[in-house]
Amino acid sequence: MNTPQDPLNETQKDGLFDAVSVSRTFSNLREAYGLNTKRVLDIGCGHGQYLRHFGPKSIGITTASSEVEWGKRVSLDIRFGNAERLDYEALDGRFDVVWANNLFEHLLAPHAFLMNLKRTVSDDGLLVLGVPVFPALSGLTRFARFRGVFASNHINFFTQKTLRITVERAGWQVVDARSFFFSNRLLDCLLHPIAPHIYIVAKNNHLFVYPPKKEHEWVEDEHYAAMLKITGQKR
Repeated sequence: MNTPQDPLNETQKDGLFDAVSVSRTFSNLREAYGLNTKRVLDIGCGHGQYLRHFGPKSIGITTASSEVEWGKRVSLDIRFGNAERLDYEALDGRFDVVWANNLFEHLLAPHAFLMNLKRTVSDDGLLVLGVPVFPALSGLTRFARFRGVFASNHINFFTQKTLRITVERAGWQVVDARSFFFSNRLLDCLLHPIAPHIYIVAKNNHLFVYPPKKEHEWVEDEHYAAMLKITGQKR
C-alpha cells in the first residue's frame, strides 16, 4: 500500500504547529478550561496542531490518511474517521471535552452531529465549537479579515445568534460564547459585535428531549430514530 501524499511540506506543517503554540486565543481557551489536563476528542484535527496541547489519552479524528500517518511519526493518536459517521464505541471510552474548530461550517447535518456528540462526552463534559460567523456589523464583510465565513468550501453559515440557538436546540447548555481574543471577559465582550470567529463552550443537557411537536413528526420515521433514541424518546 502506497503512503498517502501529504499536501503540506515539512515547513508548512511546522508553521501550523508554531501558529497554535503562539496563539493567544488558543492559550486563553486552554487556560480557561484546563484543556492541557483533559482527555479531548479533537474532531477535524488536521495534523494535530491542537491535539498536541491536550491532556493524556486525547484522540484526533481526520478524513486524511496522510494526517494519520503524520500522527504516527510524531506520537499523536490521530485516527481516520468521518465526523458525521463516527464509531463512538471504538473510541476507548468517554471524553472530558470535544474540540471541533473550523469544522461545523463544513458538515452536511450539523444538528445530527451535535446530538451524536452526547454519546461521547462524560457526564460533566464540555463541547468547544469554533465557527466563523457573520459579524454583527455586516458592512465589515467588505474587508478580507471578515470574509472567512464566505470560504468556498463552507456549506453552513451562521451569525453569533443563530449559532448559539443551533447548539441549544441540540440539547447543549451554552456557558460561554466569545472570541477569546482576550482572557478578560469584559474586554472580549467589547469585540463581540465585530468578531469574525466565535467559540461556543457548552455543557451537555442530560434532561433534553425534543418537544412533543417534533417527537410527533419523527416518531414513525426510521430516518430520525437515532435522534429520538439519544434522548430516550424511542427505544
